[in-house]
Amino acid sequence: MSRNRPNKKGKKSNQWVVRQNRDPFVKQAKSQGLRARSVFKLAQIDKKFRLIKPQSSIIDLGSTPGSWSQYAAARVSGENQIVSVDLLPMRAIAKVRFIQGDFTDAHIRQQIIDCCGCGKIDLVLSDMAPNITGIRITDQAKAQELQDAILEFCLNALDLRGNLLTKLFAGELANLARNRFSHHFDQVQMIKPDASRPESKEIYLLARGFNLA
Repeated sequence: MSRNRPNKKGKKSNQWVVRQNRDPFVKQAKSQGLRARSVFKLAQIDKKFRLIKPQSSIIDLGSTPGSWSQYAAARVSGENQIVSVDLLPMRAIAKVRFIQGDFTDAHIRQQIIDCCGCGKIDLVLSDMAPNITGIRITDQAKAQELQDAILEFCLNALDLRGNLLTKLFAGELANLARNRFSHHFDQVQMIKPDASRPESKEIYLLARGFNLA
């Protein structure tokens, strides 16, 4: 006689729903009309390091659904100070210009620079992560490609003394990224904000004081 086997995918989905319902940051985001709980990661880091200033020119990479752009837009003083980029569409946000495309594509990076005109960028924010295949070598290569593109963009577009906040995952590649960015920023440190789930390996690299060394 056959027996019904538990659906692992369904079980994981149910666990995710339970976790979301219990998550205080999810509840807080909903109550404040914010697009995602991830906003609190940026908010906690910004509160400590004061990254976003009224006159800041900001690039938000991996922006959809838009919580980081939403947060930044509330803190800058004028129009056209924020350019957001993502492969997926994003609902419009006041003060934010959105580009849909692949940031690792050089043409998209040039489009971002063109949007900024002649001005340099004060702050690059990246909550991007590569799509995981489960094949370690492939996933590492994708993660490396992403950080290489971010560094290249900073070298071309970030203002002197500008700052970068980018998501990584703890491990060897994170250490390599830290070493690489250390050559071009005065201060580089790893941060895990309280809003990051404890079981997650995500960390954020904060690089401050861009230089051309």
